[in-house]
Amino acid sequence: MDSSTPVIPVPAEPLAVRPPRHRLARRFILWRTLNALCWAIGVVGALVTLHIIFAEIRTWLDPFIWGIGGIFGVNLLFMPTYRYLVHRWETTDEAVYSLSGWITREWRIVPISRIQSIDTVQGPIEQLLNLSTIKVTTASHEGHVKIEGLDTPVAEAAVKRLNEIAQATPGDAT
Repeated sequence: MDSSTPVIPVPAEPLAVRPPRHRLARRFILWRTLNALCWAIGVVGALVTLHIIFAEIRTWLDPFIWGIGGIFGVNLLFMPTYRYLVHRWETTDEAVYSLSGWITREWRIVPISRIQSIDTVQGPIEQLLNLSTIKVTTASHEGHVKIEGLDTPVAEAAVKRLNEIAQATPGDAT
């Protein structure tokens, strides 16, 4: 091996798909419920407005409104709690792990050496509930992790730690 060839550290154990250790903040349930409620009010409200304005489309629009309303009802009752029970996250010196999903579960592992950016996002409802979302992106289109529903201080500490680890990791994140 040439002395000018960079040495890339190899983790002691290969990165494995495994359930991450940390749960989201319990307020995630309320955030997801409020988020789904806003969408339900907007979509069903628009359909009801069409129902009121255009009498000629009521015969086919009414069953559609009831069907969409039922889907949103199930979404409001079950989705937030189920997602809270499923979603997990973890950061280590080697990678960022996440498990998310509702109907389909998705495990993601982003090696620290591949991280290009680390962002913290807070929408209006998240700000009210003191929650944050961490977005970790790589050069790959599919190589990102989004961890929603973290307590803001926990998210800030995780981002700070990830930034320190990523800065100390050799490579160009490609």
